[in-house]
Amino acid sequence: MTAQVEREFDVIVIGAGAVGENVADRVVQGGLTAVLIEAELVGGECSYWACMPSKALLRPGTALHGAQTVPGAANAVTRTLDAAAVLKRRDYFTSNWQDDSQVKWVRDTGIELIRGRAHLTGQRKVEVAGRDGVTYLLAARQAVVLASGSTPTTPPVEGLSGLGFWTTREATSARTVPESLAVMGGGVAGTELAQAFARLGSAVTVVARGRLLSNYPGEASALVAAGLRADGVDLRLNTGTERVSRNADGSFKLVLAGGHAVTAQRLLVTTGRHPALEGLGLESVGLISNGKGLKLRTDTTGLVTDAAGNAEGTEWLYAVGDAAGKVMLTHQGKYAARATGDAIAARAKGELHGTPPPWSRYAQTANDHAVPNVVFTDPELASVGRSVEQARKDGYNVGSVELPINVSGSALHSEKYEGWAQLVIDEDRNVLLGATFAGPDVAELLHAATIGVVGEVPLDRLWHAVPSYPTISEVWLRLLEAYGL
Repeated sequence: MTAQVEREFDVIVIGAGAVGENVADRVVQGGLTAVLIEAELVGGECSYWACMPSKALLRPGTALHGAQTVPGAANAVTRTLDAAAVLKRRDYFTSNWQDDSQVKWVRDTGIELIRGRAHLTGQRKVEVAGRDGVTYLLAARQAVVLASGSTPTTPPVEGLSGLGFWTTREATSARTVPESLAVMGGGVAGTELAQAFARLGSAVTVVARGRLLSNYPGEASALVAAGLRADGVDLRLNTGTERVSRNADGSFKLVLAGGHAVTAQRLLVTTGRHPALEGLGLESVGLISNGKGLKLRTDTTGLVTDAAGNAEGTEWLYAVGDAAGKVMLTHQGKYAARATGDAIAARAKGELHGTPPPWSRYAQTANDHAVPNVVFTDPELASVGRSVEQARKDGYNVGSVELPINVSGSALHSEKYEGWAQLVIDEDRNVLLGATFAGPDVAELLHAATIGVVGEVPLDRLWHAVPSYPTISEVWLRLLEAYGL
């Protein structure tokens, strides 16, 4: 007979990734007790299969290419990467897929940890099938938080299901570099990993139904596409995949629209992700899938608005990060987690009632107005806030200014530096709504733009923020001059 243990905590957090860790940390800082429940590794997707390993795979190639574009340095470096050394460094950044240090942090922070699979059995009730063979029957005095992350979405392509293709997990944890790699999908993950493996020695083909990085301005994504082509990546854009099969030697064959075919040793599918909500028992609290997958509705504190019992004064079920399905980025998930954790603690103390005001510590306002995002390719692509199209759709009187990045700092940075920048402007208030930068090392320009968007800094005041010379940041001055200041 399975042993059962009954426990009670102020807050139960399902999922011990970066987002779940932040929620638990904030509620403990607020004087509450918390338990994290995790079925895999503490630290989650970002630490072991996404952000950290993918950037560890990308950075050596970017550093090498950067040196090769500067006369003097170019003569002192080899022309190819040491793939084994790159993979070893990747292993270091994933702690060799061991979570001991993160478990220690959890315990040192005063958070309890239960390893196992959790599901809701009712309001404030969670059952955990523990990896130790124990069934834990948990009750939450204040809140249950869903921080279960997301899972890859498999496209409905004939023959694809069950073929043993790579997702981002298999790609970022690969032990060897395949001779050839087909990438299905032209979004951020597919684009980054295509370049990483091309620079490690794979012959890479990217197949995408639309253009590369279609959520970004065309001028910016075109620079990234040129960078991939320079690395030998074969881009099959605006091209659908009709069916996939395995050859006798184990390789993959993709038949594309128009009858063309691509053959590769490995196939990486990166066609999006969706919240990992299956098996969490959400039906027990009135949350039912519509047949297209369950999508939660949350308010600005992360409260699941249509869950049973989630009325004002009895708030208890929250969702944060990828599980909430709004902004699937680690940094925004952690931001949301901090706001949610603070809101839970404040409600427990009677310090928060109803909906908090925008931009308060309890509100996830930036998720609607100022989401920063970086594509860590070479060249990089960085953006924050609204695009021109999004701003118009939201009813703003929109202006924009864009130009190539061509300043003394970029010329010093590397030979033949190519970049592009854009500001999106609310003409009625004369403030930034968004910004996009493309080019080598432009990610470091992004936080200034994020501050400008969040702070709604008037352009005539921004004019007095003088960029240091000679840096790439001088493009801010050129953009404001082009706008007419």
